Amino acid sequence: MSSEKTEVHADPGTNMRPFAESNPPMENTEDVKDDIKVEVDEAEEELDLYRPLPMDPNIPYEGNPLTIRAVVVGCILGALVNASNLYLGLKTGFTFSASMFGAIFGYGILRVMSKAERVPIIGGLFGPQENSIVQAAATGAGGIAGIFVAGIPALYQLNVMHPDGPARSPRDDIGAIFTITLVCSFLGLFFVTPLRKFFIIHVARELKLMFPTPTATALTIRSMHAGAAGSIEAMKKLKGLGLAFVSAFIHRIASYYAVGILYDWHVFTWIHIWSGYTSWALNIESWGWYFEWTPAFIGSGILIGLNPAISMFIGGVLAWGLIGPLLVHYGVCIGIQLAPDDPKWDSMYSFASLKDLGKGPPSPRYWLLWPGVMVMVCCSMAELVIQYKVIGVGIKALWNHGCASINSMLIGRGKSSAFFAKHGAERQKAEDVIEDPSTPDEQVKHWMWTLGLLVTIVAAILIFHFQWEMHPGLTILAVILAILFSFLAIQIGAVTDNTPLTAASKASQLVFGAATSSSGFSVAHAQKLNLVAGGLASGGADVATSLTSDFRTGFLLGTPPIKQWIAQAFGTFIAVWLAPGLFVLFTSAYPCIYDSSYTKCAFAIPSVSAWAAVARAVTDPTVSIPKTSGIFAIVMGIFSVAQVVFRHYYLVGSREKYRAYLPNWGAIALSWVIPAPVFANAALLGAIIAAIWRKYKAESWDIYGYAVAAGLIAGEGLGGVVGAVLTLAGVDGSVKGTQIACPMLEC
Repeated sequence: MSSEKTEVHADPGTNMRPFAESNPPMENTEDVKDDIKVEVDEAEEELDLYRPLPMDPNIPYEGNPLTIRAVVVGCILGALVNASNLYLGLKTGFTFSASMFGAIFGYGILRVMSKAERVPIIGGLFGPQENSIVQAAATGAGGIAGIFVAGIPALYQLNVMHPDGPARSPRDDIGAIFTITLVCSFLGLFFVTPLRKFFIIHVARELKLMFPTPTATALTIRSMHAGAAGSIEAMKKLKGLGLAFVSAFIHRIASYYAVGILYDWHVFTWIHIWSGYTSWALNIESWGWYFEWTPAFIGSGILIGLNPAISMFIGGVLAWGLIGPLLVHYGVCIGIQLAPDDPKWDSMYSFASLKDLGKGPPSPRYWLLWPGVMVMVCCSMAELVIQYKVIGVGIKALWNHGCASINSMLIGRGKSSAFFAKHGAERQKAEDVIEDPSTPDEQVKHWMWTLGLLVTIVAAILIFHFQWEMHPGLTILAVILAILFSFLAIQIGAVTDNTPLTAASKASQLVFGAATSSSGFSVAHAQKLNLVAGGLASGGADVATSLTSDFRTGFLLGTPPIKQWIAQAFGTFIAVWLAPGLFVLFTSAYPCIYDSSYTKCAFAIPSVSAWAAVARAVTDPTVSIPKTSGIFAIVMGIFSVAQVVFRHYYLVGSREKYRAYLPNWGAIALSWVIPAPVFANAALLGAIIAAIWRKYKAESWDIYGYAVAAGLIAGEGLGGVVGAVLTLAGVDGSVKGTQIACPMLEC
């Protein structure tokens, strides 16, 4: 959840990074943190995690870890995660990293392949560096799904893709979608390449850039290749991940044909029927109070821990058990009666409509949307600003590093500069020098990233001008913002494992709102530019963070950077074509994703609503925000910022232990944006399972816990892709299955 926090653990499974709006800062994952502190403390007694890890001396030398089999397997595994991310992101706004999934599954596949020693390409030596290539390719292929669960659908929801022409579907705009994906992906890939030494080597110790999840991935790969004992444990992890993946996949497909039995348990509907169709139980059902056996969100609850899960549940209770019903009771908001002519179901209402805004009392979902977005943005921004000292030190270190590089170039040409020599010397004094284990021939060549970056920027100017009607000056501004926010996202994510992509995208939207406010653009055009710019900032920061994270994993394992860079570039190239194709698949099967006229939808698309809300707020002077909602949003935004300040400046030292009891306002706000508490219920179950498992079966948890969670998430996601195919083929559950046990016989 590109959320946002998974701390260092020997095996933290799939990293949930905040990506899109529903990726709130998971600031209080203390259940995981306690476990992590022990792990890190024990590791640091033996290892310096700012230097390459000592490897098992019995591991044979890997001459060239960049193999065809590693890249192909990594891309396939990343594609599975990409498909899962699109499905899960559209449902809830959460996306997940492919890093640990690729590392563990890749280990199992390549270990089997390596035994075919006589088969060219397939067989041969398999070691930890090649394992890191698999996860790098998987990370690349599994990325960039975030813009398809937020900004791009929002373009259609606001009807700004073609405001003056006939309605079109994403299938009709596939060319434009491909090109913006290309720019977002390769901008992040190219511009961050020269910053590898800066983030990974020169300032890592000084700024305490631990990169928790990439470090955990490296430790996991190292342990899996540590002789016979490591191999045995690795196979256990693989079996746990594989069994969870297959089970979740089969369950999701089977559940389409008996959704009310295998997936959604509408307990209050059952009570309504059993009690002779009385209205009180159906009133509760109308607010979304049922349980969904979603393996993905049970798995996500296993990963995030009790504090965020409880916070999400509390947010659901506040929104859909208290605030929403009170708003309707006092006439501030209204619901839509779904079956007024059927006496059995006439007390069934929908409270999630986003149609006809400004023409009467809004739905509770629209009223709650603004406080949810406000708290998300305030939390993310506050967490960003609170790190001003770290950011300041990082900027200064980057300046000194640049001066040192320029001075070295001048000296190499027989020239000198007192200015650059002075500031470059400050870097040498300040840093605890770590030798780069990679030789010059193992580095990414300067011409590769400079030429790539130049071509990408030129392509962005042309593409955004002709396809998105964006002035070249605004495109340059969008690129600069993407680079700036990527720098901040990498730095903050390396310290907290909480990549603030929400802050990056929202800040970009706010800047573009100001930039276009007096430029004479129509509201529709301004909103289109706003969403495209936010997508560029978020997508670029996501890819840049992923590559830097992979560089960290490779640094610890001794993998040549050029090999990882090429592997991730291949994976990213696959994602550029895969993610738009999957998006078209889902929108073809479920038109409600892009067409706001639908009252019911299989996807909640909370991130889409949040992005669209911010775009409207900063571009449309006539946008109607309910006054009471606006006041409540401001109050809660201030309160959430105050808690961030309180947590960072007061709950320190001996009082730090009380941080575990603070609510996670990002998670609470997420439940206000998702128009039902169903996902919070499932995540809470997963968190409870994890807490009990960790407490009473710690050894088993260390081996299987995060691997099982990763398998559950990826398995249901892939099952969702198959579900879209079944829908397009006309053989899905609505045609061939049963809707028994569902309200109004429709789930």
